[in-house]
Amino acid sequence: MRSPRQAARAAIAALMLAAVPALGAAAPQAAATASSPNSPTPPVKAAPGKPAQPAAKPPAPAKPPVNMTVKPSVPSLVNKPSVVNKPAANTAPAKSVLPTPAALAKPTVSIATSQAFCEQSVRRLPSVSTALCKNAQLTDNGGRSLQGQPFYQRDVISPHAQLKVLVIGGIHGDELSSTSLVLHWIQHATQTPANVHWRFVPLVNPDGMLRDVPRRTNARGVDLNRNFPTPNWDKEAPHYWKDRTRNDPRRYPGPKPLSEPESKWVHDEMERWKPDLIVSVHAPYGVLDFDGPTSPPQRLGRLYLDQVGIFPGSLGNFGGVHKRVPVVTIELPSAIRTPQDAEMRQMWLDLLRWMGERLGAN
Repeated sequence: MRSPRQAARAAIAALMLAAVPALGAAAPQAAATASSPNSPTPPVKAAPGKPAQPAAKPPAPAKPPVNMTVKPSVPSLVNKPSVVNKPAANTAPAKSVLPTPAALAKPTVSIATSQAFCEQSVRRLPSVSTALCKNAQLTDNGGRSLQGQPFYQRDVISPHAQLKVLVIGGIHGDELSSTSLVLHWIQHATQTPANVHWRFVPLVNPDGMLRDVPRRTNARGVDLNRNFPTPNWDKEAPHYWKDRTRNDPRRYPGPKPLSEPESKWVHDEMERWKPDLIVSVHAPYGVLDFDGPTSPPQRLGRLYLDQVGIFPGSLGNFGGVHKRVPVVTIELPSAIRTPQDAEMRQMWLDLLRWMGERLGAN
């Protein structure tokens, strides 16, 4: 038989075991209450046989955090119109303003001489040797890029020339193979006589090509092959850029036609020299395109005719459609690799054959 003290202890233990489930069920509510800084602390119930403990005092309200924001030392730009922040109501949207040439970074590389041009070409271009570039005998033609880099050209003239043909490369600075092909074709022109006055300009966008990472546009961020004065340029070129390319910065046509010295030089050369044919070399779509009044070549080497359409401000649109000067646009398969030597020569021979059949260059 248990003593009275043992019986009391057993009763207390039974009461405590019975209280455990109730305490577990109340735990989430107690935790939520405890997490609130303004909730009063509930009084603690005493176990049977012991006096109740007084309720704990509520904690003092937390002090507001100290404002550590540092005031700017210059006026805030948050409310000013920018590319990110829209203008305030009743404010006319700001016009897109291109940097002036004086605000542009100076070129890190100079090609002030033909020797310097060849040195950079050997370093940067595929399949270009010092001998190839030196034998091209390039001369400064007086044209200048936005950053003041010269344009180089080579004329190969037949004594019985019947046609004038302008061959240009590198209108997009990141299409390195286009400049290489023009240099190789200078060699072919000297080795394969034709009744043609050839004018080769291997690099029309030196500012784009001579960057640490070559880029399509010129130093002002303009796609030179969207900057020629095609009809309705003011409406069609910005519309095409915004709606069709979704404001692709690589295809920005510029603020107005011929806003860039590079495209203006090509335009003025067409007016001065009046070529019978323009060959513009690009990459990397691996097709042959044509704009103009005569039947196009069906192939040059492994490149087959695929007329992809005309674009506002393009040289093909301006020269072939508007000025009625045939424009052959070559799209090499790669921007960083040239075709094999035999392929480049076959392209050249196919061009000569088509010129003889369609343009009278016999």
